[in-house]
Order: sequence, then structure tokens, then C-alpha cells
Amino acid sequence: MGTLEYNSSRPPIDVDDSTLAHLKIIIGTKLRRHESFMMTWVPDTDAGTGRLTIWMNPSIPLIIAFDGKEAPAVDAERLKRMMELLNSRGELVLDQLT
Repeated sequence: MGTLEYNSSRPPIDVDDSTLAHLKIIIGTKLRRHESFMMTWVPDTDAGTGRLTIWMNPSIPLIIAFDGKEAPAVDAERLKRMMELLNSRGELVLDQLT
């Protein structure tokens, strides 16, 4: 289980390494193009909050940390579906990406 840390203002988001590898490409592509977007997820239930949404912007620090040392395999079809969902909604919904 890797983590995605955005702006260091909240605890990192836990994401499995396979999904994180795909997110790294999707987020990197959008931010490299200076295309901001929203990202939503359900945090750890111990946090006591419901769904969270952040505004992803190229000027805000982002840290992607994988648990494993080996790079996970990337599925081109999964990337395509994720990018299509993001582009049609303007939002990545992490719990709907598997």
C-alpha cells in the first residue's frame, strides 16, 4: 500500500501500488499540461470524516510513495478508462477506479 501526499496538510492518502502507478501517470500528465482537476476519495474510517475532495493544481507539492521496490505493471486500457473518466467528469474518484 503506497501513499499519495498532497500539500502536506492532511495525512497521506493510502492507495494500493497498482492504482498508484496509474494515478502517477494520469496526475503527472494533467499537471504537466497545467490542467487542474478535483480528486475525491473516502479516507480511512478512523479519520472520522466522509468523502474528501481536493483541487489538484501544478503549483501544489505532491509526493507519491510506493510501498514496493519494483515498479507495478501499468495497464494501457486502465489508463485510458481513468483518463476518459477524469476528462468527462473533471474529477478523479479514487474508489471508482478499480
